[in-house]
Amino acid sequence: MKARNIAIALFAGTFFITSCGMGGQKKSENESKTEETKSAAVQEEVALNSLSEQEKTEGWKLLFNGENFDGWRGYGKESVPGAWSIEENAIKINGSGQGEAGADDGGDIIYDEKFQNFELKFDWKVSKGGNSGIFYLAREIEDLPIWRSAPEYQILDNENHLDAQLGKEGNRQSASLYDLIPAKPQNSKGWGEWNSGSIIVYKGTVIHKQNGEVVLEYHLWTPEWEEMIENSKFKGWTEMINAGGEERMGYIGLQDHGDDVWFRNVKLKVME
Repeated sequence: MKARNIAIALFAGTFFITSCGMGGQKKSENESKTEETKSAAVQEEVALNSLSEQEKTEGWKLLFNGENFDGWRGYGKESVPGAWSIEENAIKINGSGQGEAGADDGGDIIYDEKFQNFELKFDWKVSKGGNSGIFYLAREIEDLPIWRSAPEYQILDNENHLDAQLGKEGNRQSASLYDLIPAKPQNSKGWGEWNSGSIIVYKGTVIHKQNGEVVLEYHLWTPEWEEMIENSKFKGWTEMINAGGEERMGYIGLQDHGDDVWFRNVKLKVME
């Protein structure tokens, strides 16, 4: 009887150990599949200048394909000025190094389609001391620069460009509504590093985001908007007060401010 009991105990122990081992192996396989799924999701998320399946379902549109300037042209021009190029899978303005006045075959560029209610997403980075901007609701008005009619999402190296020290309460630092509303919190990364940005325009409400955080909100075409313009360097600029014109829609523009700046993952979703 003792020998039989020992044999049964040994068999039971062997079965328990084997079962545990199989369970552990099964768990490991499940974990591996989970990790593979996560890895695939991350890979899709970070793919440059492309849309994820979710973005496609949500109706996002690529404004830059990573290869050429399809859809883009110079402001007031039929083609893209020569100072702009494609580098590192990004749109790059090759700055003159002399600010706005020193452009050599440069100038601002626009995406050749007007938008009204939308969310725009993009990545950007600047060279040391770099300055640029993203215009929205811009109109092409003869003999007037783009910044006369369009609000501007500021792009800036806060640490090295003098503009960061000018204006009021930091309203010329990155992601600010240029010279009007400061971006708070100010969470930009340094020159040479990629930042993410977002601009939402919906029935006059505007939101700026930087690196995943909402940094400002304001409302176009209101008495408060008009008062803000009249108390700024833009005083008397009726084109700015009436951003988007009667249609309440306009172009997306990238600024040539004389410095090397890169843009990628430029995507837009129309909001009904």
